[in-house]
Amino acid sequence: MLQAGTMSLFSGAALARGEAAGGTSMLGRAKNCILVYLLGGPPHQDMCDLKPQAPAEVRGPFTGIDSNVPGLTLCEHLPRLAQQADKLAVLRSLTYPNHDHPYMIYHTLTGRISPVPLGANTVLPPSRSDYPHMGAVVAKFKHTAPHIPAYVAIPEVQVRMAPALVSGGGRSGFLGPRFDPLAINDDPRQPLPGLDLPQGVSASRSQQRQQLLAILDGQPPKSLRTREYLTSRETAFQVSRTTAGGSLTDLEAEPATVRDAYGRDRFGQSLLLARRMVERGVSFVGVHFNHMTKCDGWDTHKNNFGCLKDELLPTLDRGLAALLADLAQRGLLEETLVVTMGEFGRTPKVNRNGGRDHWGHCGSVLFAGGGVRGGNIVGASDKIGAYPTLRPTSPPDVVATIYHALGLDPQQLMHDAQGRPLPLSTGTAVRELF
Repeated sequence: MLQAGTMSLFSGAALARGEAAGGTSMLGRAKNCILVYLLGGPPHQDMCDLKPQAPAEVRGPFTGIDSNVPGLTLCEHLPRLAQQADKLAVLRSLTYPNHDHPYMIYHTLTGRISPVPLGANTVLPPSRSDYPHMGAVVAKFKHTAPHIPAYVAIPEVQVRMAPALVSGGGRSGFLGPRFDPLAINDDPRQPLPGLDLPQGVSASRSQQRQQLLAILDGQPPKSLRTREYLTSRETAFQVSRTTAGGSLTDLEAEPATVRDAYGRDRFGQSLLLARRMVERGVSFVGVHFNHMTKCDGWDTHKNNFGCLKDELLPTLDRGLAALLADLAQRGLLEETLVVTMGEFGRTPKVNRNGGRDHWGHCGSVLFAGGGVRGGNIVGASDKIGAYPTLRPTSPPDVVATIYHALGLDPQQLMHDAQGRPLPLSTGTAVRELF
């Protein structure tokens, strides 16, 4: 114990000095994060890890195009991103031996295994025994602006086949309701409800109302559900008093040219809303997206190439490229980490329905901003994109990397509902990305 305490002391001193091997900073400098989560499982072989030498039943019909980074090839249907490749780092070796949506959504968003066993397509609603979503961890350990939402979900995490609105692993779990996301489940193409005070109610009057309400409430309630409700109500009071107020969600205030650049589809406007959020101090925005009009999100068991060509890839290309360019133009990219991923990759071999099935053994993740070294490729997969051959990386490692970029030590402790100490992440940050 004494040895461990001594090592911890010296480790803390090193962190305080911001030193590491080679004289580089141990923790990142990003102020906020936008997670672009492609629900369903994006096919890495058809996007950023093409296999042109593989058999036709593996490589598919798409060809690669040169990006603005020598040696970095992207799919022909990602032309805008190819011209932003100098901002991108591609991790091509994400791997975990599970192929089920709920299990892997939980695992990739929390970096942990669900405490409740998840069988095939077993979708459980969120509970206070869950491990927290990355956004909730960032909300608790990084966010400092009390009147600005810390973690916003656009929309909340939902597994397609589930009747429940939200899937386990999408909220704050045992960290408590204070760190649950501000959920924007409405379509941002339409005017969204404002977050400011009602017309005619000043900040001082709102404060007086809150004080009176506290008197009427009396003693703190014993019911967990009531305490959670009161916490949510307090958060609403705080957010409504911010000077940013409804401007957080007011896309009508954005120039028409900017809205057009992102695309007038739901995905593009969600990304624009995410940029507007981080610009105003939100620490973590999760765009958990599978709302597509023609395809079943990114779960392309059939007509994989038609869905990708006609809707999925053009939508992603336009929206994500616009986000990166917009952040860079506003001087926000270096302080905003942008991570694009799904719960797993897809099978190397195309099935008889022209689709690709679930494949947890190999997938890719795109990183940009937040200190990430652009034009960078980390890891590699085999000749058919089935298994990593270089730098295999687990979902907890990706979670640890996000924390690292945001200046959080993955070994920092949090406590579960029983008060047991747990590290923020069990993974190891992928330092080669920075």
